[in-house]
Amino acid sequence: MDLTGQGALVTGGASGIGAAAVRRLAAAGARVAVVDRDADGAAALAAEVGGVALPADVTDPDAVAGAVAAAEEAFGRLDVVLLNAGITAGQSGVEDLDLAGYRRIMGVNVDHVVFGLTAAVPALRRAGGGVVVATASLAGLTAMPGDALYTASKHAVVGYVRAVAPLLALDSIRVAAVCPGFADTPLIAHAKEQFGDFPLLTADDVAGAIEQIVERGEPGECWYVQPGREPAPYGFRGVPSAKGTPPPAVSWEDH
Repeated sequence: MDLTGQGALVTGGASGIGAAAVRRLAAAGARVAVVDRDADGAAALAAEVGGVALPADVTDPDAVAGAVAAAEEAFGRLDVVLLNAGITAGQSGVEDLDLAGYRRIMGVNVDHVVFGLTAAVPALRRAGGGVVVATASLAGLTAMPGDALYTASKHAVVGYVRAVAPLLALDSIRVAAVCPGFADTPLIAHAKEQFGDFPLLTADDVAGAIEQIVERGEPGECWYVQPGREPAPYGFRGVPSAKGTPPPAVSWEDH
């Protein structure tokens, strides 16, 4: 992967998968903006890779737009965007709903992807195109009964990526998702002992898959990442159409 002279932005970039991806992007020659609520962690990693630190709450659309603008100004362009920030719910989503917690997981896992993409698209167009990768999860491809709200949020990311990808491909902007299984990151640190001998991905395993997506992923692909397997695009089945005909091509402009 050669990203010499390109500008990149990674949300949730101070630790875990985000930090591993920052290091890979920087090693490929990109200048990287590390976006994270952890200002000290972002600053330390940015100093390590020669990038810039942009402390921000990704649930705030103005903060996300400001980070994108700051990255483009710092690098003169923006070519690669990794919308990686994410959290788990910590509740069943079935009984005694913690509304604040529900709003928080949807804000981080779903809203931030929408805010990040819409903020980045004009900058990517100015650069002549680029790549956006959203970090989803295997929980975006199948149900995870132990965390229904997390499953809902990651299904939303997968659906959003698949829906916007064909439209943005017309502007040479490739939008895809990475869907890792359980990875040994701070996200599961509180429950790591429960996994026992279950094989876990490393953050760099997932960052390696992200590198492949940046390099050769196609619009709308959602790549699964599992221990012991090569990352690859997930094969979605088509839905039955009315009387064997394809669905109509309807856009928001028709409404």
